[in-house]
Amino acid sequence: MQRASAFIRKNVVFCIAVFAALVTCFFVPPDKEYLTYFDWKTLACLFLTLAVVCALRNIRFFTILSKRLVILSGNLRTLFFLLICITFVGSMLIANDMALITFLPLGYYALKGVGQKKKMAYLFILQNIAANLGGLLTPFGNPQNLYIYSYFNIPTMEFCSIMLPLFVVAVIMLAICCFFVKPTHLLIANEGREKLNRPRAAIYLVLFIMSILIIFNVIKFWIGLIVIPAVIFIMDKKALAKVDYSLLGTFFFFFVFAGNLTRISAVNSFFSHLLEKDTLLVSIISCQGISNVPSAILLSKFTTDYRALLMGVNIGGTGTLIASLASLITFNEYKRKFPDNIGHYMLLFTVLNVIFLVVMTILAKFVFL
Repeated sequence: MQRASAFIRKNVVFCIAVFAALVTCFFVPPDKEYLTYFDWKTLACLFLTLAVVCALRNIRFFTILSKRLVILSGNLRTLFFLLICITFVGSMLIANDMALITFLPLGYYALKGVGQKKKMAYLFILQNIAANLGGLLTPFGNPQNLYIYSYFNIPTMEFCSIMLPLFVVAVIMLAICCFFVKPTHLLIANEGREKLNRPRAAIYLVLFIMSILIIFNVIKFWIGLIVIPAVIFIMDKKALAKVDYSLLGTFFFFFVFAGNLTRISAVNSFFSHLLEKDTLLVSIISCQGISNVPSAILLSKFTTDYRALLMGVNIGGTGTLIASLASLITFNEYKRKFPDNIGHYMLLFTVLNVIFLVVMTILAKFVFL
């Protein structure tokens, strides 16, 4: 019972996806049409990207790179700026949840090492926002982006042009947040520098480039499914075991949930009517209750306005704690380290996220669309 409870707490979104899928199966019994629900390319690309990232993490590629950047900082404000930039850029390359798993510990040890643990909540929340918004520019930066990019077959340059204005706003707002941190002088020792396993790093980076080429349809995804797991298995099979299979499972079961809902006429009419009124606002509000990934999968079945949907599910990642899986990752990491300071964290989290949510919603609604 305790194991089941721990599993549910650790995989809340996955469990919701399973429950939602099972409920809809009573209304739409399983049949051969279920096979048409799945975007197999999205699932394959997500798995391959996560696998390569796990392999890179196992040789501490991102940690070593990040530590060398942190050494460049001379004061607390610059340290904040560097850590947020690392998380922001990292989410563009390795997806938001993986960026947080990789760089939140770096932020913790950096502030702990310079005696600034009281600033931890502010840093974690800004890193969380940076991860959610940094990944919005690229198709592979956030799971919902990868899905919408593939589902609507959006041209790459059009995708980037849609998201660029929001990306610029996110950069400006995060930079402003950094200026609220006093530039307290820091002494960061450059001791015990880790050495990078360059041969392995080179091979994994080639695989990472290959996974990106698959996303952009340069290489067939079935080729990647053969080559990439085989190479990683030979070099570091533990990396395959560390892939976030609950995230893949979340996609799988929400494909079932969304597919079944489209076959229920009353639900189909309801969502179609709502999205005709305002796709942007409906998608943002939906994220606050069921998270951005399932919102993207569900709402894509009822609208062709991918521009508004894309903006909505990315903006909607800010707001409530369950608006994004990445936010739950950050909360759990903070709760483990500071269990007695959760109230302060939640208050600050809510204030900052609402500010980002409101500003970006207004700009998207009245300027960018």
